[in-house]
Amino acid sequence: MLTRREFLVISAAITACTAHEAGAQQQASSAKPNILFILADDLGWGDLSCYGRPDYKTPVLDDLAARGIRLTQAYANSSTCSPTRVALITGRYQTRLPVGLYDPLPGGAPAGLPPQHPTLANLLRTAGYRTALVGKWHLGFPPAFGPLKSGYDEFFGFLGGGMTYFTHKSGPPRGAPAVHGLYEGEARVEREGYSTDLFADRAIDIVKGADPKPFFLSLHFNAPHWPWEGPQDQGKAASIREMAHYEGGSPRAFRAMVESLDAAVGRVLKALEASGRAGDTIIVFTSDNGGERYSYHWPFRGEKGYLWEGGIRVPTIIVWPRVLGAGKVVNQLAMSMDWLPTLLSAAGGKPDPAYPADGIDLMPVLRGRTPEFERTVFWRTQDMMAARKGDWKYVRWDTREYLANLAEDETENANFKVKNAAIFEQLKRAYEDWDKQMLPIPPEVRRGPWENQVNRARDLEPVRP
Repeated sequence: MLTRREFLVISAAITACTAHEAGAQQQASSAKPNILFILADDLGWGDLSCYGRPDYKTPVLDDLAARGIRLTQAYANSSTCSPTRVALITGRYQTRLPVGLYDPLPGGAPAGLPPQHPTLANLLRTAGYRTALVGKWHLGFPPAFGPLKSGYDEFFGFLGGGMTYFTHKSGPPRGAPAVHGLYEGEARVEREGYSTDLFADRAIDIVKGADPKPFFLSLHFNAPHWPWEGPQDQGKAASIREMAHYEGGSPRAFRAMVESLDAAVGRVLKALEASGRAGDTIIVFTSDNGGERYSYHWPFRGEKGYLWEGGIRVPTIIVWPRVLGAGKVVNQLAMSMDWLPTLLSAAGGKPDPAYPADGIDLMPVLRGRTPEFERTVFWRTQDMMAARKGDWKYVRWDTREYLANLAEDETENANFKVKNAAIFEQLKRAYEDWDKQMLPIPPEVRRGPWENQVNRARDLEPVRP
């Protein structure tokens, strides 16, 4: 039997041990997670095998989805790249900023992301993060604009909308000659290699770095954006005559590009595991808009450049090993602009109150603390406009108007605007009220002498009544 003195000594030891463990747990839970945000370029809704691609496999990204959460109702903020990237980095509808009015931002345009506007990168840097962008920027050119002016400590990648994979040329799809497009910071640099691999190599260096600060790494691949060059196509690279590569490409080349992307992500994740940081890292994988010529969109209508589901619904995966569950499917409607408040919340930060976010913090739903909920969201391009609430989606294309019910017909071919006139009018008015809060599109922003890659796709879209 214990004496009173022995009992008090043991109780004190247990209390001290419990307090130490609680302190350690509190410290672990309050530590800022690393953030690895992987953005594919023009990867369509069904272009990963875990989202339905039938003719090839993406084992790395399939495994990533199995280790975390796969979202089924995730959207890009726009159907082209630079507007979505504006929303992603600011947490706001891109149509609040002049740079977000382009579809997409062409070379030579005077606009860019204003350096004074708060971004996910500079808000995380203020919170103590090391920030890096590897890959595609497409939000304006130096000396007025650029990643280093908008919160990133380092940048390795290209500044425009597209870049060849071996020769690293960047420029407009047609017209002016392409120029060397690879940058280190704000200086052009020469590197040899396939761009998907070069970007993965730099990401691995950052992940393996000895800096004790948590990192925010934006890994923005150009794959599988045109030109259609797989890792074995170096011999064909010199024969590409125009950036949009209308005379080239094939399902074989597209498959090779996506499989190379999958393998590159795998190398980065392996390095993250080897660094010992994987358990404390949030990993997000998504795309900037729907896919293009060789993408798989079934069952959705449309592709890049359109506000039909095929142009804006995107594959999205999030993993946070110590916080989120594994193997979950979440149907919450999510947008690109949600990642700023969501990731800031995970890092213990908040959006700048002078620039309130239009996006929402998804973390309570992702953690299972609150149920999925209905919200109303909006899209606008220079040719189309759309709103979604619940299963209902309003679309206007020129003078034609549609009301789709995505639960009844996810292909958006059935038009319910007469049968459900009250819902049609409600969503149309909601869109019009929202649109009044956004910037108008001035004539100089509408397509001018430049011709972007979307024009050809529009010419091929069948006209429907």
